[in-house]
Amino acid sequence: MKPVLSPEQAAALDRETQARGIPAELLMERAGRAVARAAVDLCGGAYGRRAVVVCGKGNNGGDGFVAARHLASEGMRVTVVTVERPDDLREPAASNFRRLGEQDVRLRPFSDASLRRELARADVAVDAIFGTGFRGIPEDDWAAAIAGLNAAAAPVVAVDIPSGVNGASGAVEGEAVWASLTVTFGAAKTGATLLPGAELAGAVRVVDIGFPAELIGATAWLTEPSDVAAALPMRAADSHKRASGVLLVVAGSRGMTGAARLIASGAARIGTGLVIVAAPAGVLPVVQAELTEAVFLPLAETADGTVSPEAVEPLLERAASAHAIAIGPGLTTQEETAKFVREVVRRSPVPLVVDADGLNAFAGRAAELADRSVEAILTPHAGEFGRLSGVKARDLDADRLGHARALAATTRAVVLLKGSRTVIAAPAGEVRINPTGSPVLATAGSGDVLTGMIGGLLARGVGPLDAAAAGAYLHGLAGLLGAAELGEGTVAGDLVSRIPEAVDRVRSAP
Repeated sequence: MKPVLSPEQAAALDRETQARGIPAELLMERAGRAVARAAVDLCGGAYGRRAVVVCGKGNNGGDGFVAARHLASEGMRVTVVTVERPDDLREPAASNFRRLGEQDVRLRPFSDASLRRELARADVAVDAIFGTGFRGIPEDDWAAAIAGLNAAAAPVVAVDIPSGVNGASGAVEGEAVWASLTVTFGAAKTGATLLPGAELAGAVRVVDIGFPAELIGATAWLTEPSDVAAALPMRAADSHKRASGVLLVVAGSRGMTGAARLIASGAARIGTGLVIVAAPAGVLPVVQAELTEAVFLPLAETADGTVSPEAVEPLLERAASAHAIAIGPGLTTQEETAKFVREVVRRSPVPLVVDADGLNAFAGRAAELADRSVEAILTPHAGEFGRLSGVKARDLDADRLGHARALAATTRAVVLLKGSRTVIAAPAGEVRINPTGSPVLATAGSGDVLTGMIGGLLARGVGPLDAAAAGAYLHGLAGLLGAAELGEGTVAGDLVSRIPEAVDRVRSAP
């Protein structure tokens, strides 16, 4: 896993490193040199090329001054455009501004016209305007400088994070730099990991500038293929179907019969040995016609064709021989069915994945989800999250990690918050951020496939946090594979058929 730091954690890392005797001047020198190296790489060499370095305030601007000096020493023709008044610079940025005189670096105070003129001749540009502490909307010269960088044909290297991106949330409220490459120090930063900031960051290069590894106090991590491969169980040579996990799927109603099929198929393709599908008796024949590998449990139903509370005892009796339950999709919000869901969650003898209408059964009563004796994973999208927590959708993206952590603590469950990007929070506060996915996943039934994959991993003995993180990664990878072949015509069933390839890819990744 790759550590991801919030702006506050990054600032603490700077302070604690300096307290160890590594001066800020040395950290800035190493950071600027790394940015210069990246700029040279991006334009294929230094000799005869031109660079424009746009510098703002604070350490970010200081890193830009150092980068400019090193670019000039390597043979580039370098122009530094200052948006901040040099007299207002603080140390060590001020010292590095003065050191620009050691090289043939041209200095220009910012004006929109001069910046665009310089950028028109540039082979590469460096964005050193704002750092990870930025919040809000750039204004005046700051906004114009960002717009100028975006209008240039030259590729842009961003220092630590693209200017204009909220360092904590990845949000973009005004002008923000579109970078080809972002060079960041010690660890990735939250704002360049969550969307839309991650998209603006381009490729992200994490460089070591001397931070002691034990001081990188991350509580959020970016999932990598090796993490997923390590979580996936391997079948023993003498394995049998029950040894490979038994998942009990509780899904569907008269108007929504497809959910059970997609959950069951997702679980089977992730390697679950046996899937039991429990659905209202009246719709079970429809579900059975589309599933040949599963076994079935008919449930008592209401007059509306949804699961009745009378089904609780038979279901729990069957659950005793399973290893996990996936419950919710397609059940509807019919009140009698919601009572059934709440009772099953409270009394389940095996770990649970709760999704869709399983979550809606607890709308406005999230704390009741903590009243259970087994581990659980909740998989809400923004709307379901809001119904559970009361957090409005427009406020959720301002702090996806914080809100997911809060709900995980309230419910004593792992919370997988779907979206850009999917984040997975454990009750103790650890967060995994999923880097895979594609817009094609925004299709009916996609979430049902994810529920089946996570439920299948739970049934195979994978712990809740790892099951959620691995399931999300593989689901996103399956979406990318589908999109590469089918584009926007990818449907949920296409994801199912690509799960085995996604598993093979992570297992064979270097």
